[in-house]
This record gives sequence, structure tokens and C-alpha cells, in this order.
Amino acid sequence: MIVLKDVEKYVRTGLNKTWLLSDVNLEIKEGEFVTIMGPSGAGKTTLLNIMGMLESASGGEYYFLDEPVHRLKERRRNELHKQYMGFVFQAYHLIDDLTVYENIETPLLYRGIKGKERKSIVANLLDNFNVVAKKDLFPDQLSGGQQQLVGVARAIVHKPRLLLADEPTGNLHSKQGEEIMELFKQLNDQGVTIIQVTHSEKNASYGTRIIELVDGGIRTDETLREPTTITDRVRAANGN
Repeated sequence: MIVLKDVEKYVRTGLNKTWLLSDVNLEIKEGEFVTIMGPSGAGKTTLLNIMGMLESASGGEYYFLDEPVHRLKERRRNELHKQYMGFVFQAYHLIDDLTVYENIETPLLYRGIKGKERKSIVANLLDNFNVVAKKDLFPDQLSGGQQQLVGVARAIVHKPRLLLADEPTGNLHSKQGEEIMELFKQLNDQGVTIIQVTHSEKNASYGTRIIELVDGGIRTDETLREPTTITDRVRAANGN
């Protein structure tokens, strides 16, 4: 799904360059649940944002579903991001003056999904996330855990193949955090590829692989267990 070759990122301060990432080589296969860990300032969020096409690398090559992202025009990058990716932020990033229902519905509006279909999709998500009773409330009327649930629902409403999460439980207490991570595991079991940035070893244990980033480069890359493929899931569903 993702291939990075010698990816680097720097920012200029006058005549000087400050390196955020250097010589990052990485491959992420569809169906994986990857955790990126490392100390503050290691470049974790920068790497996640590059893979999520929220910012561009300064150098190197990035291939997403075999498309050379580093050569694509901004319009095509935006199309790939909107079609295939969902993003979950630590700070929720819900729209304050929209209700829960409207926040979840917004990505479907951007994609031109017709009203009847939108209504059905949002209703199913509200039910699955147990927030039907909250659908007419505004973000400031929700707890932190409820806001993050809505954030995850909004991120997956268009059924992305890749979910990127930046410290998704950072503002939540432990029980709320566990609920979010269990939800991520369910999504991964259903075939969604997940890449999360976290400081939490407990959160990392939900995934299939841990990448340690230090000073803008990959120090270690450990596979915890092999991800189940779509074929594996079909066989399990059929009892084989």
C-alpha cells in the first residue's frame, strides 16, 4: 500500500536547514496495524502527515497504491487522500457549530453522496457507535471520549482503506482510551489498514508492528504478529 524511499523532510531557518526526517525507507502492506513510537521531536507526526498527504516531503519517493505521490499534482494528491484515507486527531478537530450528525455527515457531502444514501450511512454509524442519543448535540456538550468516538466515526464514514491516527487517546482517560483502541482493532480485523502515532506501549500492543523513530530516522522495526489477510478473514467466516 505504502512505499517510502529515502524520504527526508527539513525546514529552513534563514540559511540553515533543520532536519525533521532523514533517509526514511519503509513499506506498509494493506491490512497491517502499524504503530510509530519515539521521543518527542523524533518526527513521528511529520512522517504520519507525509503518508497522509497533509504535507509533502522535501526529498525522496513516496508510492501509495503504486502511484508516485512525489510526482503528483496537488489535485490528484487531494483526490487520493479523500478517497482512500481517514484521519483521527488527538484534539478531535470536530466542527464546533455542527451537531454530531452533521460532523459525521460532512465527508459524505464533500463526496457528493446523495441525501437518502447519506442518511442511511450516518444512521448506521450512529447506531454502531452507540451515539444515536447524541446526534443532535454539539461537540462542547460531549465528553472527551464521546468527541473522539465521533471523530473516528467521521474518519471512517466513507469507508477508507487507510486510517491514520495521531495520538488518538492522548486526551482520554484509560477506559475511554481502551474503547477507542478496541474499535481500531475491530476496524483492522475488517480490513482497514491503520497507522497510529502513540507514546503508549499498551496502545502499541493492539497492532501488528512497531516502528521506533529517533532523530528523524527509523531505529527499529518490529513485527509483533502477521496481519490477517482478507482471504484469512473469509476462511474464518466460513469456518475453514
